[in-house]
This record gives sequence, structure tokens and C-alpha cells, in this order.
Amino acid sequence: MRFIPRVSIALSVFATLGAGAMLPATSAAQRIPPAMSAIHQADLERDMYALAGDEMRGREAGTLDEMRASMWLGEQMRKIGLSPRGDAGSWFQWFNMRRTRISTSTSRVKSGDRTLTLWTDITPASNTAADVTGPAMFIGDGSDSTVDIRGKIVVATLSPPLATSVRTTTNTYEVNYTRAAITPLASRLTRRGASAIILVADSIAEIAFDGIAKTQLRGAYDVVGGVPRFVRAPVASTAAPAPAAPPPAPIPVLLAHSTMLPELRTPGHIMDIRLRSETFESPSVNIIGVVPGTDPILRNEYVLFSSHQDHDGVRYAVAGDSIWNGADDNGSTSVALLAIARAWIKQPSKRSALFIFHGAEERGLLGSRYHAAHPVVPLSQIAAVLNGDMIGRNNPDSAALLGSQPPHRNSADLVQMAMDANNITGKFVIDSLWDRPTHPEGWYFRSDHVPYAERGVPSLFFSTNLHADYHTPRDEPKKIDYLKLTRMTQWMYMTGWIAANALKRPATDPGFVLR
Repeated sequence: MRFIPRVSIALSVFATLGAGAMLPATSAAQRIPPAMSAIHQADLERDMYALAGDEMRGREAGTLDEMRASMWLGEQMRKIGLSPRGDAGSWFQWFNMRRTRISTSTSRVKSGDRTLTLWTDITPASNTAADVTGPAMFIGDGSDSTVDIRGKIVVATLSPPLATSVRTTTNTYEVNYTRAAITPLASRLTRRGASAIILVADSIAEIAFDGIAKTQLRGAYDVVGGVPRFVRAPVASTAAPAPAAPPPAPIPVLLAHSTMLPELRTPGHIMDIRLRSETFESPSVNIIGVVPGTDPILRNEYVLFSSHQDHDGVRYAVAGDSIWNGADDNGSTSVALLAIARAWIKQPSKRSALFIFHGAEERGLLGSRYHAAHPVVPLSQIAAVLNGDMIGRNNPDSAALLGSQPPHRNSADLVQMAMDANNITGKFVIDSLWDRPTHPEGWYFRSDHVPYAERGVPSLFFSTNLHADYHTPRDEPKKIDYLKLTRMTQWMYMTGWIAANALKRPATDPGFVLR
């Protein structure tokens, strides 16, 4: 995160705008609707503690905790006065998550005659199912590339990864360190022809062992009936592509405790690895409400306000806390949407406003991928998508607007509307670094606007970016900067108001292809 010096804040209240007045695109940003005064910091804070407090247990997708949070959001929308747009006249658009993981009940790992307890004594570090039996071959830290390991079950000790490869966000330092150590070593040994890999933890990976196990136990997710997971379009080139070698087939990778090293390095020690895969489906949900527009023609077009209600649930403990609350991620935008809805219902716009809390975003944008395939209104009638994710932390006067510069920008018109709205609400200094394709986090591609943007719907992503508490139990309601969250909410509201009342809907940039 690039921190930007604090600048003065001045919210100017211009001439008010009645719901019956049509806004020219050139003057829309010069007026603040009276209903924006309905956005209250106290409401945001109250809703945050309700949605992201410990009682919701982190709202993990596919669990009763996500269902409880989703029911709560539907009830808030009912109280506010929105109209439901889910299945069968409800607030809810249901979809199934397809989950594939290593089976605990049918998998087995034996070290000699001893059966190891999966996820406790030894843990898969990949999602690969296979049967491999044979003597373990100890190869030290794996750096000697002259050793022939083809077809062998290799045992190697973890070495510290490059400091630059250890992420500073997501999970704890120890988990990030361990992943950064496992990935390149396992990749090298796979390419050298090993049939299975057992990596022995060092002192830091020992601390991370439970975290790796509880994360890996969840497996991989997809959405039944959703649009495909995003794949960046290749950059055109006149050069003939070089033939690429096929990647090696995936093999089992396991992490063992350091105490197992003596037996694993004993010559001729037999390992019997039998990992089975299981796939099943569980429900998740989008929560959808609408405020109909006031114009008899434009009400058939929609401005979509987007958030996600899920987070990471109950996982491994960090400093004694095992509830991964997800206050900033993404309780912040979820309570912002409720505040925007309270204002919108008081003063509807010409175009309709669609409010969607997407389920299972943390599992791979599943809810937005499903809605993009099964929209409650045709995608061609969505004039703009205003998505937020993590809008309540970091420097009080800086924020990011992703999708505001090429190659991610797909509507210069919508960007201008957002910039105009910022000038009369939050007056944030825009940190453009996170929107660049060279940014190491690839932040643009990690939230729910992406399935819409790649289908040509004008889309923006509001954020205040990552921080050290991201995807840890420390992301709690007490850490939110509620004044900043209020200003971010006003900015999103005003951007939507401009888009929803402009004479012409924002156009998609000609020739746009998302890369």
C-alpha cells in the first residue's frame, strides 16, 4: 500500500436535486441529493458489529454461518423497503458450490507399520489424489540436482524461501513463509520426476502446520452453472509462439513434522501413500433487492451495487482467536450497501438500483460468476456495476478506484462519473498503483466486478486496499475507520446516483478486452 499524505476534507453541499429532475451527464456531479444525508456513520458501525461480530463466526461460504448472515441481510433489506429479486419472489438466488478435497475417511498414509493421522501427523499440501508405495529417498534440502529421483518418494527438508516471495498479506507470516517455501521446492522436484514428495517442516513451518492443514482440508471450489473462472486474454504478438513443454502431471505433496525426520531419512524406510479425492455440493446464495426507477423508460436499466457477504469462517487460532471475522473484507462494503439502500429508498433515481450481496466470493468469485450466468435482469440492461471490497482501512484520505485506467478500464464515462462524485464527497487522493497490471497482488482480478467487466458491463472496483490484518482473525469491527467508511459509502452512493440519472448510460470503451 502506498500511503499518501493527509489532505483536507471539505464536503460541499450544492443545490439539491429532486427525484423528478433529469440529470445531464455534464452537471450530474454538481448536485448532491438530499437523501444522501440518510447515510449515517452510526448505522454503519451498528451493522458492522452485527454482521462481522463473533456471533456470525466468520460467515464461511457453504456453512450455516453464511446462511445466518445471508438471512440477516435479507431481513435488513426487507426493513429498508427494497423489493426482492431472488428466486420465486424471495431475496435469495441459490446456487451450489462444488467442492473437491482429499477425503479424510478413505485416505491413508503409513510410515513403516505406523498409520499416520491425516491433517495432524502429516498433511497433504496439495489437492492431488494418488496411490504411491515404496522406500523413501532422503535428498537433504533438494538442492543437489544431480541426484536421480525419477519415480521415487522423495523426502526433503524445507529451506527458508526468498524474503521477497513471502506475502505480507493473507494469513499469518508463518503460513505465508511455509507456502512460499513449499511451492518452488515441490515444483522443482515434480519436474525432476519424483512420484511423491514429503517435505519436513523447519521451525517456522512447525508453527504453521495447523494452519496449512486446516486450509488444505477445505480443498478446491467451483460453482455449478456459473461462468468460467476468468482467464486473461493473451496479448497479441506477431512472433511465432515457441512450443511449450507440457507441464508435469501433479503428484502428492505432503508436509511432515520435523520430529519425523529421523525415521523418514532411514535407508529403505517404506512409505505407503493412498490419497483419495471426494467431491460434493453445498448451497450458497446471492441476496438481491431492487429499488425501481422513477422514469417509465429508464427504469428498465439498472445500476448494480455489489458486495460479498462471506468470509473465512472459523479456522486455526492466531493469538488465541479462531474466528476470522472479515470486518473490512467484506463487512465494510456490505454495511455500505445497506446504508446506500436506505438513502435510495428515500429518493429513487431514474434508473433502477440493484443491490447484490454475492455469496462465496472467497471461494473464487462463485456468487458473481453464477449471477453473471443467470442474471435477474439481462446483463445488457445493467448500466454500471459499482463493486466494493475492503473500503474501511488504511490512510484516511487515500483510496483506490480499480478499473479506472487501461488495460482494466472498460468505461471512461463511468470513471469520469466516479471522479466527479469523489470531488464532491470523499475527496480521496486516488492511489493508482493497485490498478496497474504490474502490481504484484493482481488486486483488480480478485473481486466480484470481474465476471461483469469481462462481459462488457461498465464496472468499477472501490477499495482502500490490503493491510496486515487481511485474512486473519484480526480483521475485526473495532479496527474499522468508520469516518473513512462513511466517506467511501458516500462516494459509492454519489457515483451510482450520477450513473442512474444521466441522460445517457455510461458507454463501454470501444474494443475493450479484459487482460
